[in-house]
Amino acid sequence: MALALPLKEGIPTKHLRFPLSPNSAESLITGALSVVTHIGEATHFRQDSFLPQPDSPEGKQLWFAIQTKARHEKRVAAELKEKGVVAFLPLFTEVHQWSDRKRRVDLPLFSTYLFVRIGEDQSSRISVLQTNSVFRFVGIRGVGVPIPDEQIETLQTIVRKKVPFVPYPFLNLGQKIRVRGGSLDGICGVLSAINEDRSLIVSVETIQRSIAIRIDGYHIEAA
Repeated sequence: MALALPLKEGIPTKHLRFPLSPNSAESLITGALSVVTHIGEATHFRQDSFLPQPDSPEGKQLWFAIQTKARHEKRVAAELKEKGVVAFLPLFTEVHQWSDRKRRVDLPLFSTYLFVRIGEDQSSRISVLQTNSVFRFVGIRGVGVPIPDEQIETLQTIVRKKVPFVPYPFLNLGQKIRVRGGSLDGICGVLSAINEDRSLIVSVETIQRSIAIRIDGYHIEAA
């Protein structure tokens, strides 16, 4: 999944729309993701849920993406937490404006998706699937494809450190780089240029989603 670029200071807030790729494996998703701005945040989770989790006695813990009913992502995340399942739901803030007021609303960064870290045993998988509003694991035949820890940890770092970003069309090509120094130290992604700014595109291949972060001022190296 790719990361999106932060908006420049002084530029009026506006909606940015990115159409979904026609080749996306997740053709069930309809409509483009529209954001006003600004900073992704995660709620309902303890600080330690962002850190790498130890392997369980039953086997290695792996990250998977699950698909949920639309607008039920937060509800699913809360129910999974009650079951003791490690879940990660990245959020972004959108400004909703009415005639008399504005309101900031935290919305799922990837609509209808969230991530779970479970063992390879069947009981863990069944527990997730029996959660209300969960449709399936994302992957071949609904079994699910493990997501590399690096991709999830990169997202968690960006969310935890409140690095400004915007959603970005999924990108799976380009030179892979690593950031050195600063709050993004160690984060890997694909180097790209957007509006003449150097950006780091972070992608989650399993769900064909990306975000972008502007990296001007950071030292980078080939990954």
